[in-house]
Amino acid sequence: MAAEKTAGRAIGALQVAWTDGSLSLRVDVDERGTPKVARLGPVTFSGPVDGQDAKGDGGVASARLPLVDVVTAGAGRSKSSRRYAESVTGGRLRYVAHEERDDGPWHELRIELDDPASGLGAEVVYRVLVGTGVLRSWTRLHNPGPRPVTVSSVTSFLAPGLAGPGGLLDEVDLWWADNEWLGEDRWHSRPFRDALPDLGLEAHAGTDPRGMFGLTSEGSWPCGTYLPMGAAVNRRTGHTWLWQVEHNGAWHWQVGEKAIAGRRDGYLALLGPTDTEHHWRLTLAPGESFETVPAALAVSADGLEAAVGALTNYRRAARRPHEDHRRLPVIFNDYMNTVMGDPTTERLLPLIDAAARAGAEYFVIDAGWYAGRGEHWWDTVGAWSPSKSRFPGGIEEVLGRVRDRGMVPGLWLEPEVVGVKSPVAGELPAAAFFQRSGERVVENGRYQLDFSHPAARQHLDTVVDHLVGDLGVGYLKMDYNINIGPGTDNVGGSAGAGLLAHNRAFLGWVSGLLDRHPGLTIESCASGAMRKDFATLSVFQLQSTSDQQDFLLYPAIASAVPMSVAPEQGAVWAYPQPGWTSDAIAFTMCNALLGRVHLSGHLDRMSAPELQLVAEAIGVYKQVRSDLARAVPFWPLGLPRWDDPWFALGMRTPEVTYVVSWHRGPIGRQASRQASEAEEPALLVQHLKGKHASAEVLYPTAGAGVEWHPPAGELTVRLPRVPSACLVALRHSARSSS
Repeated sequence: MAAEKTAGRAIGALQVAWTDGSLSLRVDVDERGTPKVARLGPVTFSGPVDGQDAKGDGGVASARLPLVDVVTAGAGRSKSSRRYAESVTGGRLRYVAHEERDDGPWHELRIELDDPASGLGAEVVYRVLVGTGVLRSWTRLHNPGPRPVTVSSVTSFLAPGLAGPGGLLDEVDLWWADNEWLGEDRWHSRPFRDALPDLGLEAHAGTDPRGMFGLTSEGSWPCGTYLPMGAAVNRRTGHTWLWQVEHNGAWHWQVGEKAIAGRRDGYLALLGPTDTEHHWRLTLAPGESFETVPAALAVSADGLEAAVGALTNYRRAARRPHEDHRRLPVIFNDYMNTVMGDPTTERLLPLIDAAARAGAEYFVIDAGWYAGRGEHWWDTVGAWSPSKSRFPGGIEEVLGRVRDRGMVPGLWLEPEVVGVKSPVAGELPAAAFFQRSGERVVENGRYQLDFSHPAARQHLDTVVDHLVGDLGVGYLKMDYNINIGPGTDNVGGSAGAGLLAHNRAFLGWVSGLLDRHPGLTIESCASGAMRKDFATLSVFQLQSTSDQQDFLLYPAIASAVPMSVAPEQGAVWAYPQPGWTSDAIAFTMCNALLGRVHLSGHLDRMSAPELQLVAEAIGVYKQVRSDLARAVPFWPLGLPRWDDPWFALGMRTPEVTYVVSWHRGPIGRQASRQASEAEEPALLVQHLKGKHASAEVLYPTAGAGVEWHPPAGELTVRLPRVPSACLVALRHSARSSS
């Protein structure tokens, strides 16, 4: 469909409505020209609608809420608070025109606004992946006026409707994920009314409260404390909003309460960096513009898992295409519980041979390959020249051995940092590094390169082009192990603006590498998963999910990864060791079998039966990986808790469903649980309830038992020993799983 544009300031009421059969969006413009989101939700809904049309479209009544909230220095908020829903400038924005167009599988709606008082203009963009129930949103500000305008925050998305049609805030649970080095993806829920209690506002003339519940990133690790995600689930109706802020830097999201058409409902605001939270502010000179970071919202009438499935498919459609997403090759990395940053030719050659025998397809040399023997590799990074003392015959000898064994060689790289002891620290111009108040910022023995400066990009272009073009490296693990704080004030006038410019330039630089080297695969790592945001994963092919070295603790992470990462992008360590029991080896291998296998461990020291058990897991993985590239996740025991004794993760396709079940046993404060609580739990596979399916244990082939109970939609997995785990396949027809 060609673009359609309606122009001219509204004189009477105007409705802009659109649906793709899955999601319904309606923006109402009142007689004053003020636009508001009137409906946003799933098209079909089984619960009560409270005056909406009989089909129910997840709608919300018109609210006192603008399409975009813009806090400017000259206007501020209409009420003193930290809520991004009540700015004076946002409330003054008036409708100018709107345009709709189709772009392949996407439908786009752009609404133009302006503020008559300041002259500031805004364009709100809603982009829908048709048929998925997922909306992407961002805002573009522009200053056509004669005077500069200083902006301290602007929303990427703002709308009411958190409780859903016919829903009450008392019925809503809020979900978020704590994220910590070695303890990533820890999801929690809290009732909305526990976070934001009913304040008896009727006694205050029905005014709105001033509080909100929100999460904020800190510094340059977007996932250093929390994931840039959240959800609101109506526990009675199933109405769900699941969101992600798509940025590799600073972000903030919040929910709050608003008076909406005579009842109380909640709003959601999604933002990139702000002045209050991140030292970001921007002065738009006449003629200048600014575009916010994008945010995405999955809407569902069927609960959280359905929203996760929709968001998973959206992530696949919105990222940069790459063959790795289809092939899912097995990667051996020498770091975890193995070489640990101290590689040499002598250590690597037998590992390479053993990794090939186990079935690995890539072999990655992790940190330390550039540092001299006895030299600390942490604060000397930056030049990225292979160490001659570690590789007397040259690193080419080792890379050649990898290729001779039928694998693709890879190297670890931390491109954004330069060690304080690196010669590069004195070779590049001062402006190529992060600075604050005129001084170069130092963090943990490192400087931070600013990729918005051409010298920084040129230096790393030379490095990567040599590694890939001259040495034949086909895989780069790009790490990032410092949090540099608010940013750099050397560019953009504020530290937050400088960090945003770097964030965007860095992803642009990575995209440029892939343009020049389309066969290259790049993994994102940041002290494990301190940077696993979708902006990064829309460019990178894989994401390291943790640095956790205890294989018994990893299931709590691995089973939650698909909440935030498409299964084929979530790299999970499997590091079996010689001398381990067969149960322990199978357990650590199962950690990775429904994601991306990051194999490690001293395979070269294993006995033949031990290595065979590893190779068996890799062989099974190669049989199921093509399904994982199109599967959506579910959780037969619910989302995991850190100290659970049992874990389960499922992946479903129209023809086959896979489930990994782990029996770790009680740990920590759960060690005193009664024995009855350690019995086999029923694993719920509700999409197959009442359907015939054949159940088979794929790995390991000995020890586990399984039974499928169609009437209840329950899978029983017997794992009599602790610890133990297994991968199960439930095969069914596409018709039976619909």
